Amino acid sequence: MSGVNAETQAQLADWLRAKGHIGAAELDIKPLTGGQSNPTWLLGAGSDRLVLRKKPPGVLLKSAHAIDREYKVISALAGSEVPVPQALAWCDDESIVGTPFYLMSFLDGRVFVDQSLPQLSGAARVDIYREMNRVISALHEVDVDAVGLSDYGKKDNYLSRQITRWSKQLNISMIAPSDGMRRLIDWLPGALPAQQRTGLIHGDFRLDNLVFHPTEPRIIGVLDWELSTLGDPLSDFAYHCMSWHIPHSLWRGIGGLDLAALGIPDETTYRAWYAQKQGAIDDGAWRFYLAFNLFRMAAILHGIAERAQQGNANSADAVETGKKAVPLADLGCSIAGI
Repeated sequence: MSGVNAETQAQLADWLRAKGHIGAAELDIKPLTGGQSNPTWLLGAGSDRLVLRKKPPGVLLKSAHAIDREYKVISALAGSEVPVPQALAWCDDESIVGTPFYLMSFLDGRVFVDQSLPQLSGAARVDIYREMNRVISALHEVDVDAVGLSDYGKKDNYLSRQITRWSKQLNISMIAPSDGMRRLIDWLPGALPAQQRTGLIHGDFRLDNLVFHPTEPRIIGVLDWELSTLGDPLSDFAYHCMSWHIPHSLWRGIGGLDLAALGIPDETTYRAWYAQKQGAIDDGAWRFYLAFNLFRMAAILHGIAERAQQGNANSADAVETGKKAVPLADLGCSIAGI
């Protein structure tokens, strides 16, 4: 049962049966994927399998852990070109599992963590990358008004607001920002390209947040919508493309690998696939988007390092994760040419 006491398990089982989500079989609860900010459980009862995602306990920032937004967006995307789990139920009764939660369908498929895809052939790698490109493009084509997400976020000045937010976060940090972080804080506001359009963005679209069909190179679900909002689609795509620049030896990247030998498209090819539907991206603007996303990621990791130093970080490897902030900011400066 792993971290869920008998009383909570019994209360949840009663609630699930009363709502018709499981039958009479005994409920089994297992944690899914460590390190997530929102606790996620796999629920099994006989042949039924569901996923429960809940807010963590304790005092939280108002905008953090917004699982109600996750539930809203996967509900809105049902039946769209963006594959998502089926949204099954929302519950804000804290007496059941201690905090609000939602239920979604369990997706039985493959999740790849290493973006070099060592377990696949070269031809299969191309197919996986093409499918990722297809789905993120489909996401950025979603008509937010038609699916009921017109109020899902502010429609203007996404990049400016993000730069201000993360710069402020770094400036008030108890750990001094690195030289690279400070250079990006100074450079980004003046280099800001005009936002061409607003769309639904995922905020963390990467390989290990995707579930692929067990045997086909087809995405059956995009997961972890916690950072989704309305914003600049090109920024979202550039976040996804950071991995071509981040060294494989550093963190979640394919930078420095022999992509041709692996059968993985280079970034130019991958951008061209996206541009077929979304339009060409100016090279100067592209450098800004990459630098911005490396700055944003560095700021997030810097925050993890700060919490680790204070002794209240969630993840056991928070210290090592936090150390990656400085090289990512330096990489952002290199791309920006500053």
